Amino acid sequence: MAEQVSSSPFLRPFFLKTPLRVSSPLRQRRHTLPASEFRNLTPQDAISVFEIEREAFISVSGECPLTLDEVLNFLGQCPELSMGWFEEGQLVAFIIGSGWDKETLAQEAMTTHIPDSQTVHIHVLSVHRHCRQQGKGSILLWRYLQYLRCLPRLRRALLVCEEFLVPFYQKAGFKEKGPSAITVGALSFMEMEYQLGGLAYARRNSGC
Repeated sequence: MAEQVSSSPFLRPFFLKTPLRVSSPLRQRRHTLPASEFRNLTPQDAISVFEIEREAFISVSGECPLTLDEVLNFLGQCPELSMGWFEEGQLVAFIIGSGWDKETLAQEAMTTHIPDSQTVHIHVLSVHRHCRQQGKGSILLWRYLQYLRCLPRLRRALLVCEEFLVPFYQKAGFKEKGPSAITVGALSFMEMEYQLGGLAYARRNSGC
């Protein structure tokens, strides 16, 4: 049994530092929300998650990776395998994952969470339409993978993507495993794998 790295499996919110701006009192912020915050998602975030997902995927493929009920289900069962990026309190990008216990992803993985497993199935990564082409997807994915390294037991992450997205995930360190058995409507996918390296690596290199 691997030693638990943290007393809590949940992501502690952390913030991006932004330079101070010199401004008149009339132009100062009227709130104290952090400029940029990363944290685990909760069922209360489900509507915002689904609105971003629906706009991103329906307009392109006509299919959503997760329905609203499935979003609620995963955020209720395994919120520690999700991450949201919030700017001034508004969700701008997110990742939702769940546990999986087989070598490759099967159709049932689309709606299933297997607790205490060594594999994370990344269901969806999506960025708000007003925040695209800014590198936010790459930044969020990198932070999410570093976070996963600090969770007990986890050894790898799996996902499926359309072929044109393979280079994006390869740049993040994923390896192509080949065509996936999963289909959504008329869409077919490639399966990708990322080795998390184990807890010993995480403790030495991730500041956990």
